[in-house]
Amino acid sequence: MERKRPTIHDVAEAAGVSRGTVSRVLNGLPNVSLAAEVAVRRAVNDTGYVVNRAARSLKTSRTGSIVMVLSEPQERLFEDPNFSVLMRAATNRLADRDMSLVLMIAGDDGGRDRVARYLRGGHADGALLISTHAGDPLLEAVERSGVPAVACGAVLGRTSAIRYAAADDRGGARLITEYLVGQGRRKIGMITGPLDTPGGALRMEGFTSVLGRKVAKRMVVHGDYTQAGGERAMTALLKSVPALDAVFVASDLMAAGALQALQRAGRAVPGDVAVGGFDDSAIAAATSPMLTTVRQPLDQVADEAVRMLMALLDGEPAESVVLPTELVVRGSA
Repeated sequence: MERKRPTIHDVAEAAGVSRGTVSRVLNGLPNVSLAAEVAVRRAVNDTGYVVNRAARSLKTSRTGSIVMVLSEPQERLFEDPNFSVLMRAATNRLADRDMSLVLMIAGDDGGRDRVARYLRGGHADGALLISTHAGDPLLEAVERSGVPAVACGAVLGRTSAIRYAAADDRGGARLITEYLVGQGRRKIGMITGPLDTPGGALRMEGFTSVLGRKVAKRMVVHGDYTQAGGERAMTALLKSVPALDAVFVASDLMAAGALQALQRAGRAVPGDVAVGGFDDSAIAAATSPMLTTVRQPLDQVADEAVRMLMALLDGEPAESVVLPTELVVRGSA
């Protein structure tokens, strides 16, 4: 005979607590003693009880899932290590609330439409927005859906409407630019990220705030956060500024491409050209020479974003958070 599935009554009996206490623990609600919570979780493991999410959804109007929306082409998900860090940290934090993470790609019109329909259909309790772009119609669709949303990174043009957790992009760019100046570099260029993203716009602001009038337009080339884009941008920068002796690249992935272009051009790093990146991703320690870069605490960014989203779901206030960055000096500068 098929074994009967354990119920919440079985968990309560095994834990020696009431059904109400079991329910509060399983739903992540407050006012449960630590001893009771430990007993319930042990009973869940011992009995093999599995939450009936369909029944819970009908009762609470919650789906038990959060959708993470990446506003980039699908290939960027696998190329850029920052996204996997954000996903891992968000998944771990959501597990504390017994919630699941659903990833959706919104890098084109079709993807944006699918995300908008998904949210309007009530399939997720909230949304985590990754790599937002200013003017993206998806942002308005997210707001219209009524689904609580928090962004990892400031949402340009909507910072008052969409709460966010972010690293200090502007301050981090100042740190590395000041470091390059302090190393005696005089012809310092920059490869930016896309200027419709917070990392693109704010990191360029930090760079120019240090150098001021010393920055000519020809010393700034716009990149796309890809390694190939960094290589192309570095080649263009060397052509427009032959005497270049340093470059700040707005991501480690682009900086890896920039190093390839410099090697091909016969420029020694850091002897001829010092190179600084941004992220302190796994790539920074894998290049030759290893990258001097700005560490942004992506684990904390994701952790704060999930915390804020949970607060919104619980009807509590949540304010945007900007986390400090740190300069990491290695061999490239």
